[in-house]
Amino acid sequence: MNQKPAARGQLMIVATPIGNLGDLSPRALALLESADAVYCEDTRHSRTLFSAHGISSRHRLLALHEHNEMATSVDVIERVERGELVVLISDAGTPGISDPGAKVVAEVVRAGLDVSTAPGPTAIIGALSVSGLSTERFVMEGFIGRKAGERSQSYELWRREPRTIVFYESPQRITATMIELAALLPERRAAVVRELTKLHEEVLRGTVAQIAAQLSAREVLGEIVVVLEGAGVASAPREEVVVAALSERLARGVSVRDAVAEVVEELGVARRATYVLALGLRANEVP
Repeated sequence: MNQKPAARGQLMIVATPIGNLGDLSPRALALLESADAVYCEDTRHSRTLFSAHGISSRHRLLALHEHNEMATSVDVIERVERGELVVLISDAGTPGISDPGAKVVAEVVRAGLDVSTAPGPTAIIGALSVSGLSTERFVMEGFIGRKAGERSQSYELWRREPRTIVFYESPQRITATMIELAALLPERRAAVVRELTKLHEEVLRGTVAQIAAQLSAREVLGEIVVVLEGAGVASAPREEVVVAALSERLARGVSVRDAVAEVVEELGVARRATYVLALGLRANEVP
């Protein structure tokens, strides 16, 4: 087994279980045992993890959260420069992915110090892998905005986004979110992944409209990841629909450029392919 040993004078990003405590890797366990300092979101939560695996915290657990991240970066840099092995964890999953940590990593890298990782659980990839949707290309949106304007802006982008979309939502807002999406993208396929790896793990699969109806009839609890099909998979209009829209505009004397822009805006289709269709229609016109 070819393993890179943990080094002193290094920051290690360590993934921790997102639910099932058995998902902590042997390497992650060894790092938590040997670290000089372990920075975490909530020391109480991390003590539970340490206790479950028989690890002594020995006053090594230090809080790192969104309100002290930049200030804590200075402490981390000083420790690494002194030759300490510093570990960064989050409450669950991989630090810095919709959790504190990214700013610390950026500052340590900027200081020219060594940063490495013991990868492992992450809700994003876990949810994507069980969704049944395309995993070739995807985009992670984190938690979407709470304000109506922010949400509408996200939905409008998603209407045209060809990649699979992954985002987090709270149990208090998931039903309203799916109802809002059902009004815009009712036939788009989705998966709502709840309590992944935990006792009450559940995956709801179907169209957005179907899932919205299911959620409306029940109480929703737990941590949730939503995986939404991209526009290029099932929502792209058939070619004849695009051709008809272009033909109608060209017949009215609209320029190729403007016709393409209007159709791309209206139907959410790819600009390059639409332009090729428009040029073909123009070339076939009878003088």
